[in-house]
Amino acid sequence: MPVSRTNLALYIAPFFYLLLTLQVSAESNPKHQADIDIGVTQVMPDVIAWRRDIHANPELGNRETRTAALVANHLRSLGFDEVRTGIAHTGVVGILRGGLPGKVVALRADMDALPVTEQTNLPFSSRVRTTFNGQDVGVMHACGHDVHTSVLMGTASVLAGMRDKIPGTVVFIFQPAEEGPPAGETGGAALMIKEGVLDLPKPDAIFGLHTWPIEHGYIGYRSGGTMAGADGLNITITGRQTHGAVPWGGVDPIVVSSQVIMGLQTIISRQVNSTAGASIVTIGSIHGGVRGNIIPDTVEMEGTIRVLDPSQRDDLLKKIMNTVNLIAESGGASADVRITPYAPVTYNDPQLTRRMAPTLNRIAPKGAIEIPAMTPSEDFSFFQEKIPGVYFFLGVASPEDKNPASNHSPYFFADENSLPVGVRVMSSIAMDYLSGD
Repeated sequence: MPVSRTNLALYIAPFFYLLLTLQVSAESNPKHQADIDIGVTQVMPDVIAWRRDIHANPELGNRETRTAALVANHLRSLGFDEVRTGIAHTGVVGILRGGLPGKVVALRADMDALPVTEQTNLPFSSRVRTTFNGQDVGVMHACGHDVHTSVLMGTASVLAGMRDKIPGTVVFIFQPAEEGPPAGETGGAALMIKEGVLDLPKPDAIFGLHTWPIEHGYIGYRSGGTMAGADGLNITITGRQTHGAVPWGGVDPIVVSSQVIMGLQTIISRQVNSTAGASIVTIGSIHGGVRGNIIPDTVEMEGTIRVLDPSQRDDLLKKIMNTVNLIAESGGASADVRITPYAPVTYNDPQLTRRMAPTLNRIAPKGAIEIPAMTPSEDFSFFQEKIPGVYFFLGVASPEDKNPASNHSPYFFADENSLPVGVRVMSSIAMDYLSGD
């Protein structure tokens, strides 16, 4: 198939950008950096191809069978000491033992896509549709997990090519269902840990990256609380059905639900110490009734709870339970409140962050920048509860795009010039940690 000028430019641009990332004086680089840089250059055509293939063929959480097979086959082709599959449904773990004794470091990438219909019009955009929680949905890598997976596959190639010089062991973790498993299923980082992903060998530290719509060439990081802890919120308000023309003949759960929504926002604005860290309660879905002249029996609401200060969580959950139940009771209705934990606060170990910040600064072509805390959440935090970890952010927005689409948008796009930076930083952070640099 002939390559169009547009496609050719998309392939070539990352290689020109890679040259810029390598313009660092030899004196400032660890001795292994030259080997890493050569490996990154060699593997970039594969990384670009993997990224486009995974992007065009996205899979939802706990369904990443095609992606997992691609990853596992690649790790086996590199001669990894061990490749485990089927962890937490579709997870893959590869063990690469270096030629020198040393510690164990883990690198993690998530593989799942989102129920989003892509609208980017890329040559490799997704056309996949599937069923999610009973609904027909489009499927898209709208959060950059295609980049995470292909970058870590490239990192596996780079480090496998210099394994004799690795002082220790590298554990590659390819995780399913970071965005959450389908209803009624378990999955994600917590299930991988339960099934032994951090055992035999146990890592001394873990690192992960996430695409973010800041200009490519930058890497963002933060010490301590970095991303919010999150809980799912489901509320059912039960009233008593009646004719819409005779509201006094029943109990209207729609009116009660509207009061509940406002009451939840009052908790945030008036009952939570906002100086201790952001707290958010969002109702993102509300369903009730079938037609305009019938007041229904029930209303179902679904939302999310976010906290940046773990000490605030228990008190906030109690306030939510009390507020919902008391408002429902005042209106003659009843409430069923279900809170489902998703992930704790993503907490970057301060000592490890200080130690690895020079690596991030060295690799980022435009600099590593300290960022404010974020209220999105990440189940990478489950790994950080077990071992010290650092989670950082890879800029993927084109400099020309002054208003890049956010993660989870149908227009989200990762500039492929960010790919060599991703492979270089993941390879370097593993080697710097193991080498003590």
